[in-house]
Amino acid sequence: MKQVIFIILLTVLALPVMANNANIDRANQAYKQELYNEALKLYFQEAEQTGVSSSLYCNIGDTYYRLKDNVHAVLYYERALLLDPSNSDARFNLEFVRGKMQLPDDAGDSWFSNWVDQTVSRLSSNTWAIIAIITFLLFLAGVAAYLFMDNVLVRKIGFFGGAVMIVLSILANLAAFHVYHKATSGNGAIIMPESVTLSTAPRAPRDKQGEAFKLQQGTRVEIVDSIVDKSTGTWLQVSTAGGHKAWINAKDIEVI
Repeated sequence: MKQVIFIILLTVLALPVMANNANIDRANQAYKQELYNEALKLYFQEAEQTGVSSSLYCNIGDTYYRLKDNVHAVLYYERALLLDPSNSDARFNLEFVRGKMQLPDDAGDSWFSNWVDQTVSRLSSNTWAIIAIITFLLFLAGVAAYLFMDNVLVRKIGFFGGAVMIVLSILANLAAFHVYHKATSGNGAIIMPESVTLSTAPRAPRDKQGEAFKLQQGTRVEIVDSIVDKSTGTWLQVSTAGGHKAWINAKDIEVI
């Protein structure tokens, strides 16, 4: 009797998982059959029922790309990487679509900062934290070898190896903080219209002096500040990769 009850409970608990897998299977099948609108509907249905994931966002980005909606593809690839920076498919596809849109590099001002940001962001903050812990433990092992071993070679390895490990541990901690802050700040956003003229003040520009600069569709910005205007809605101060700041209406961007 207990075995029967256990099997019934196991079956009941497995039903939602089976249904969700069926949703994904149907969506993937629709995608393969080039029924992209149907696939997109099923992917969003899956997100509502079970929550989002990096792989699901990546699938949504792929589907938007097939629908020739590049800006939404960029948005969802960015969201996929926000959840899992190590998602290599999302990263590759994002770079590919950004290249097709001829978007400027948004990682920073210099090639070095670009390289650092891209390299660090390939791993999650948890992974970097684990690396920091492991290298710190290796540092302690090196200290122990230097203090308590009699062999000169082992003491030298402990001393210099420990020095290297503590440096790596510090760098891994900094990387973990950087990725965590990037993932939790919620400040990243994507320009959605084909082209937007930003303002020097939180209102629509009234003349040339009120115009700051233009940004093209798909450009990533960081939200710095916000002001609510009863007549014109919410205005956001945003910063570009180059550090230029201006104001944009909230309806013209989507938060990552």
